[in-house]
Amino acid sequence: MIEPITSVANPRVKQLRSLQANRKDRRRERLFVIEGVRLVEEALRSGVALSNLLYAPEQLASTERGQALLARVETLHGAAAATPEVIAAASDTVTPQGIVAAASWPELTVRQGGIQLVLDAVQDPGNVGTLLRTAEATDVVEVFCIVGTADVYGPKVVRAAMGSHFRLPIRQDLTWDELDLLLGPADQVYITDAAGRMPYYAADWRQSSVLIVGNEANGVSAAARERATKQLSIPMAGAVESLNAAIAGSVILFEAARQRRLGRS
Repeated sequence: MIEPITSVANPRVKQLRSLQANRKDRRRERLFVIEGVRLVEEALRSGVALSNLLYAPEQLASTERGQALLARVETLHGAAAATPEVIAAASDTVTPQGIVAAASWPELTVRQGGIQLVLDAVQDPGNVGTLLRTAEATDVVEVFCIVGTADVYGPKVVRAAMGSHFRLPIRQDLTWDELDLLLGPADQVYITDAAGRMPYYAADWRQSSVLIVGNEANGVSAAARERATKQLSIPMAGAVESLNAAIAGSVILFEAARQRRLGRS
């Protein structure tokens, strides 16, 4: 029986820590780190290639769900047992669940038509992760991240997206000129603006459309405004002037999904 890894200076631990901390390393190796029972389950279910997987047998065995996962990972190529201290050293979370791994960037086929989402320098990792999760839930066909958007493979984004990286086509680090070449045909390009005259629910989302969600502090950029065909508003009661970027984007995307599923009425 192979002894578990006990040293936090082990090269496998160092690689995971560098992927957690360094955006350049994630890009060079085209890997990102996933942690916890649920994310590893999602990765395995989605067929994502995992490498450098470390697990603490005792921790996983402490729950029924962990036991089921333990039975799977013990047979995986590239998996190694480790102490809880080693798992904690390789993790980014405060309370690790006993499993951490490096996952390959998924290569996914993009469907034609539908809604395309553009993140225009959305900087908060929690907002980006929530928007990715919402995009998957509302059947968005692809997400494009303009330069200045939080790293989609950063630890906080990955946790907030809760597995959507494995199934949602995502492109990042794009300039607006690059985006112009990548976007599929669209009948409308929408931005949100408090002064917009069209409520988000009045748009016909059954058409092929692009939704651009802007930066938390500054809203959409001048480049986004140049490309927009319609400006949407979200009517609100009381003295509330604006919504969090992730909430605003989610409100609109779920309305788009409702229209595409049931018709516009």
